[in-house]
Amino acid sequence: MRVISGSAKGRPLKAVPGNGTRPTTDKVKESIFSIIGPYFDGGKVLDLFAGTGGLGIEALSRGIQQGVFIDLEHKSIEVIRGNLQVAGLTEQAEVYRNEAGRALKVLAKREALFDLVFLDPPYKMKNGIELMNEMHERGLLAPVATIVLEYESGHDYPEELEHFVCIRHVVYGETAINVYEYEPQQQGGQSSNE
Repeated sequence: MRVISGSAKGRPLKAVPGNGTRPTTDKVKESIFSIIGPYFDGGKVLDLFAGTGGLGIEALSRGIQQGVFIDLEHKSIEVIRGNLQVAGLTEQAEVYRNEAGRALKVLAKREALFDLVFLDPPYKMKNGIELMNEMHERGLLAPVATIVLEYESGHDYPEELEHFVCIRHVVYGETAINVYEYEPQQQGGQSSNE
């Protein structure tokens, strides 16, 4: 695993020891960034089940200004910190050990706003849509934010949701990716100004 492009191009990334995490392969990562990028002019990324931090680090390397990395596993947190250091991106990142739902509550209290979100929960969890809806309800998403949901290809997620539209769906073996665009104005005709 390595950083594919940008300021940290070619830097090697460590995997989390054991087989509890499933890092996104370089091939899938390259495909994701060709869909959503490939480069960015600032913004903030949330890597919610960060694992190695590879996706968030790639986004930072490609021009995203700030990143928040969340994972529940202590080993993952150590690996993310190490990978950020190797990539020279520590100053642009915050790393927290927390459960995803609790992390979203904390981030909402801090009035965080994300332009890009990576959701790569363990394959046994099928709660991607619930997490996306919670981010909407908590006001964590910038208008036209992009959400990348990675999941087991045997599972189906809807293409259209109340506040999200799937702009791309790709499958690589047992990995499926849905790229959603956030459309907060789809609120049943309500105006966003009070």
